[in-house]
Formats: sequence, C-alpha cells, structure tokens
Amino acid sequence: MRLSLYTAALCLIMGQASAQGFAGLGTEAAGFAIPQSPAIFDFPTDHGPHPEYRIEWWYLTANLTGPDGTPYGAQWTLFRSALTPNDPQGWEASQLWMAHAGLTTPGGHHSAERLARGGIGQAGVTAAPFAAWIDDWSMKSTVAATTTDALDALQVTARGEGFAYDLALAATGPLIFHGEAGYSVKSAQGQASYYYSQPFYRVSGSLTLPDGAIPVTGTAWLDREWSSQPLSQTQEGWDWVSLQLDDGARLMGFTLRDSTAAPFTAATWIAPDGTSQSLPDGALTMTPLATSRVAAREIPTTWRIELPERGLDVTATALNPQSWMDVSIPYWEGPVTLTGSHTGRGYLEMTGYD
Repeated sequence: MRLSLYTAALCLIMGQASAQGFAGLGTEAAGFAIPQSPAIFDFPTDHGPHPEYRIEWWYLTANLTGPDGTPYGAQWTLFRSALTPNDPQGWEASQLWMAHAGLTTPGGHHSAERLARGGIGQAGVTAAPFAAWIDDWSMKSTVAATTTDALDALQVTARGEGFAYDLALAATGPLIFHGEAGYSVKSAQGQASYYYSQPFYRVSGSLTLPDGAIPVTGTAWLDREWSSQPLSQTQEGWDWVSLQLDDGARLMGFTLRDSTAAPFTAATWIAPDGTSQSLPDGALTMTPLATSRVAAREIPTTWRIELPERGLDVTATALNPQSWMDVSIPYWEGPVTLTGSHTGRGYLEMTGYD
C-alpha cells in the first residue's frame, strides 16, 4: 500500500508540480489498463512487470536479530511507473524506476534512494529468471527448479551512505492474495489494485554498519502490487502494517485517510498453515496512542491495532521512532514490536503526515 508516496516522488522526476501530493493516484488513468474482478494471475509471468498499468512495485521489509539479541529492520523497494500506456524501448522508454533502501537499528536509521529511466538496462525486472535491480541493488531468485515458485528463494542486496545489507530469503509458506483473491479494493468508490504477498520468509545474512559487519537472522515480507488509478481523489495518506505474531499467524492491514469521509480500511488474516481470510472495510481499527517529533512533524509511533473477529488487540511500538525515510518524498517506515493479546513484531509505514 505504498501508492501515493511513489506517485508524488515521480512527479519530481518528471518535472511536474507535486502539489497534488498523495491525491496523485486519484487522477484519471486514460489509456492505461484498470484492474478487473475476478483477478486472474499467471505465474511466473506476474512476478515480472506490467507496463500496461501505470504503477507497480516489489516491496520487501525484514525484521532481523543480531547474535547478541539486538533487533534490526531492513527495507528494499523497487517502484515502476509508466509515463504513457505504450512501452517504447531504448532511450525512448516510457518506464521510470525508483528504489528505496532502509536499515533501522534501535539507535539509528539509514535510508537511500536510486532513480532511473528504463530501457537501457540501468533498472528493470525480469520474470524468468526472476530478477529486480537498479544500479548495483538487486533482488534475485536463487531457485533452480522451474517447478518451484520464483519468489520462494531470493538474494537481496543494497547499500547507501553508512550501511549495506546482503540477505538470503527462503519461503516456508504460500503466496497470499489480498481482497477478493488478489483484487484489493482501496476506496468506497471502488478503486482497486492487484495485490499479493509472500509473508513467510526466513532470513539469514549480514548487515554492514559503521562499526562493522553483523550476522543476522529473522523473517521478511514481500508485497507485490500494481494498478493505474487505485485511490480516490480525496484520499491523502495511509497507515499500513504487516504483523508477524509469535503464535505463527500474520496480519496485513491498512487505513486510508480521507479528507471528506471516514478512513477506508482493509485487512488480511493469515493462519499459521497459510490459509487466509480477507476482511472488509471497518473490520480493522488502528488508533494512534502516542506521537514523536520526527523531521519537524508529529508522527504517531505507537498504535493500538484491533481486529475483534480474531481476538486481536495489540499495541505496536516503533523500534526507533526516528525511522524517517529521507528521500524525494519523505515518509516514515520501520519495525515495530507487539504487546497485548498477541506478541510479535512487524513493520509500519505511514505517509501523508506533513
């Protein structure tokens, strides 16, 4: 659910005014494909790009632990946006690419950004073999057998000023499809995207910080989403979580804030065995409990998250309240710990807090 921060950043790349900000994905998408229900997926092709749609991303977050028990968080994201519905090649290519990398520690937060124009090999995604890259950042499949899903095993690398990471991911469960079997509605007016996740990764690898290399293990969550006009014109930001509970269950949930109406919510409950249930608008409640002063803004960094249908009532607390992504269009993203009816950890993303 990282739609509008991406659109706003791409406005900068294209030299357009960014005044419309987080309403950018409520604009008309003439000529581009629009998601339809029922969703029909074709793998491994759909792990790759969909240039007929305006916006798309490959988005990984990881909750990690060092050998002394110190918690860390890592983020790797590649966004694609089409300037036009057609897809010329070479220097005339209409695809824009943007990537973000983040690394969070209890006492610090690092972020970096890369930008590219598609068509000349600097950035892109291939479905078979699966590979996503921009410059020297990459997310590549290490699966050898064609009968195995291409996202089941990945190697992910990125680096920025003062940090780097190299992580190996192995999935222990199935892909999860949000909304109506992957058709994810985002507003009362019916805007939607195609949205699925791989939330079952086990992770091993290393982080590099100014004090040296740190071996880590943990869990990770990969989101795949694409659309052309997924938000309404009055939606102006969101709060999104992916939670991994200690009992093996998982939860994806988001609240889309609206300037003229009540927030729109959606959630997916994932059982330990990989079965899932998508929950409608209103089933999930996210209530800010405390704020922190971050980049001259008041940002809610402690949340109460309730899903009564599943007996969930937890408090999500930021590992580091200063997890600010200092990129073209800045936003907050970082790991959280959970207490209350369930324990665990996860990731929180917040946009539109000006």
